[in-house]
Order: sequence, then structure tokens, then C-alpha cells
Amino acid sequence: MCGRFTQTKKVEDYAEDVPDLRVEGSLVPSYNIAPTQTVACIVGETSPIVVPLRWGLIPEWARDMTIGARLINARAETITQKPSFRESFKKRRCLVLADGFYEWQRPSGGARKTPYYFRMQTGRGFAFAGLWASWRDPAGTTVETCTIITTAANTLVQPVHHRMPVILPPAEYRQWLAVESSDPNELLSALAPYPANHMEAYPVSEHVNHTKNNESTCIAPAPETML
Repeated sequence: MCGRFTQTKKVEDYAEDVPDLRVEGSLVPSYNIAPTQTVACIVGETSPIVVPLRWGLIPEWARDMTIGARLINARAETITQKPSFRESFKKRRCLVLADGFYEWQRPSGGARKTPYYFRMQTGRGFAFAGLWASWRDPAGTTVETCTIITTAANTLVQPVHHRMPVILPPAEYRQWLAVESSDPNELLSALAPYPANHMEAYPVSEHVNHTKNNESTCIAPAPETML
């Protein structure tokens, strides 16, 4: 799964990979994004724009917001079958901006879990494959939310966790956002583990375990060996 990640780059850093991207305002660096918090996403095919979405998808048919906390991830293998996700997969796909994510490894013997931080070797930002939805509460207020798609872990992530978020190569961005013209089979084939040889990982301190902690200390390497 993906339950915590970072967005610390400037939004302009993503513009070179998304031609004609509309940038309104700036991103506030976040080193410890948790479910139900607001995240920056790109939506739109002909005129892509960065928008804030609440992390944890609330389908339009939901009775209340509580379901969102359980729908922070969507499995790539069942995305076309699950009622919570299949309509968004057809009509409302997005790119969730990121530059790293965390996973926790539990050593044998039941010891405390160790948090690891995963990022690109180049340090560049990237985008998770995501879905979004628009939900209206009984008072008529619209809430726009998103979920991050996950797939099987690559060889770098696998020793820590068996799942990882789908990281899309920039060449796939346009197709993922192209709601009307994309082939569903091609979209599904893109939901694959990102090449491990382009990534790196290292353990970080338990400082990241607390969602109230949101500063660069969260991604500081612990005194261990890099993966």
C-alpha cells in the first residue's frame, strides 16, 4: 500500500513533463502527507491544471465521508471491478504529485517497524497514478477526493513491503489524463512496478511515525546502509 508520502518540489518542476500545465499558486512543501490531508494533483486532458484534492476517495454514491479513510489506495489488479473505483478509472484519472514515499518494515521476531524512504536516484519529482471523485454532502458542499493506485512491489521495495504505489513515467502522463481517447488495456498495462534501478531507499527515524511531524527531519537518513 501507500500510506504516507512527500511533496516537497515546486509545482514548476513538473511543468516540463506536462506541456501547457496551468500553475496557479505554489505548493507548500510537505514531508509527511497522511490520509485525509490535502494533496496536489494534476487533472484535465486538454488543459491540465494542478488542483488540491483530499486524499481518500469518496465515491459519489457514498452516504458520508468516512469511507474515504478506507479508500486511500486502489489495487491495479481490481480497479476495473470495484464499484468504488471503476467509474473514476473510466472518467476521472489524475496524477498525484510526489517526490518520495514511505513504507515500514517489520523485522522477524516482532520487533518495532523500521520506516524507509523511497525516491528517485536523481532526486526528481514524479507522479503516482491516481483517481479522483466529486462528492456532495447533505448540506450541498462539494468535496473532491483522490486515491493512489498500487501494484506489486519492485525488487527495491519488496524486502520492505509487498506493494508499492504506481509511479508513471512522464511519457505516460498524457495518456493517463486523456479520458476520452485512451485505450483501457493500454492504461492497465501502464500500472506496473517502476524500474528498481532508477530508485533508491534508506531507513529514516521514527520521527516520521507521527503525522504531526512535517519537516525535512522526516526524510533524513538514519545511520544505516542505503538499499
